[in-house]
Amino acid sequence: MTPKPKTAPPDAGKIIQFPDPPPEEMTAYYTVNWPGYPGSLTNHFGNRDTTIITSEVAATLLLTPDWEGVRYPDLLIAFDVDPVANRARKGYLIPEQGKPPDFVLEVASDSTYRRDVTIKRADYARMGVLEYWRFDPDGGLPNRTYLAGDRLVDGLYEPISIHRTEEGTYWGHSVSLGLDLCWEEGELRFWDPEGQRYLATYDDVLAYGRQAEADRAEAEAARDAAEARVRELEEELRRRSNP
Repeated sequence: MTPKPKTAPPDAGKIIQFPDPPPEEMTAYYTVNWPGYPGSLTNHFGNRDTTIITSEVAATLLLTPDWEGVRYPDLLIAFDVDPVANRARKGYLIPEQGKPPDFVLEVASDSTYRRDVTIKRADYARMGVLEYWRFDPDGGLPNRTYLAGDRLVDGLYEPISIHRTEEGTYWGHSVSLGLDLCWEEGELRFWDPEGQRYLATYDDVLAYGRQAEADRAEAEAARDAAEARVRELEEELRRRSNP
């Protein structure tokens, strides 16, 4: 992929900005933002100048006076695009970016899950979003699934295979991201098949930091004990050398 050149920030006063999302669209906090996935995914993919990874920011194919057709995906990822324009407009305008998003995910709630599998699915297909995923923290409730994904083929969505493990978790592979999406006890996880690891959450980073600090403290204690033992041996040697 050829990276796009960096562009100067457009004058926000001269462009039409998207409105903030309505409250019923703001379902991503505990599933996407609290674990720190925008940052974790950004670190994983790199190319910050040409990659958009954002949450609850508008996306649409066409600007209309009544904002008809605007969606606020809980997670949107697009490669080889212009993050500067996205920030200035406060949203992803497909003609401006030159391509649809590569990946969109919606987190289900009691008020949104029906629209996620009907209206939003049709809208994202019409926009040309390559992959559309649904994650339900409360999966298993009547008429609700744990994890589902679709990939656009000839303008229509085809279901992505979802697998269930013996431990009761669910996972499916995203070709767009090269990652597996996992439902684990109501939590969203991203598994890197190539690196054989989960993408780190904030809790993981904190745990790594605490473990590193504990390891440093243990190493320092071992060093101090060794130095003390050396001093003891040197003192014993001096006593024996000068009876």
